[in-house]
Amino acid sequence: MRKNNLHFLLILGLTLLMVSCSEYEKVLKSTDYSYKYRKALQYYEKKDYARAITVFEQIVNFYRATTRGDSVIYFYAQSLYGDGDYTMAAYYFKELSDNYARSPFVEEADFLQGYCYYLMSPRPSLDQENTNLAKTAFQKFMYKHPNSQYVPECKRIIQELDAKLATKAYLNARIYYDLGYYKAAIIALRNCLSEYPNTPYREELMFMLLDSNFQLADNSVETKKKERFQNTLDEYYTFVSEFPKSKYIKSAEKIYLKTKNILGI
Repeated sequence: MRKNNLHFLLILGLTLLMVSCSEYEKVLKSTDYSYKYRKALQYYEKKDYARAITVFEQIVNFYRATTRGDSVIYFYAQSLYGDGDYTMAAYYFKELSDNYARSPFVEEADFLQGYCYYLMSPRPSLDQENTNLAKTAFQKFMYKHPNSQYVPECKRIIQELDAKLATKAYLNARIYYDLGYYKAAIIALRNCLSEYPNTPYREELMFMLLDSNFQLADNSVETKKKERFQNTLDEYYTFVSEFPKSKYIKSAEKIYLKTKNILGI
């Protein structure tokens, strides 16, 4: 009895699949754009994003300059978003916003454009282009839609993105420091501290800045040593005033004593 039921369900499933495929082929071959639009929406509502995308691709240019243009682009972008193609979804959300300023879909499209980049933002050690694109998109969103319900979420995400960018800046500066490229390290460390003053790596960054100044001075030609050791002293005073009980304080004191001895003070 159970085998008969399974056999029946299998046949029914195959039959429905064949009917569905046949109907889909009919949609693709149709020259009735209104029919295609209705079917694309049905596929979208059923979360059959792959089929929805294919049909929307066929009709998007036809409807682009019509009163239905914004809805076609919006649901096309939403289908791409649902299918995980965030690059193309962001592109079409932006197109909707750029070309249909009065569309009721603009606010959500502006937010989702940034959210697509946010979802593509990688871990801090990798290139942060999408992180920067997401941050810029959310900042523009808040300027354009200051009273939107999405503003609190934009602020939360921007904080998260800033933390990631701060980590990336720290890692970049750390690479120069670890490789012994102290002149480049000083620039990268100062930029990181200037751009992200509240970074959780601040103590370590400031010590690396102190040590980089000392190492650069110590390996300089004689004509540049005095000035660079003076810079080292300045960095020492700045460091100990902010972190008098730092875990790096013993190393900082050694740098200070060596620098004073070299300068003869």
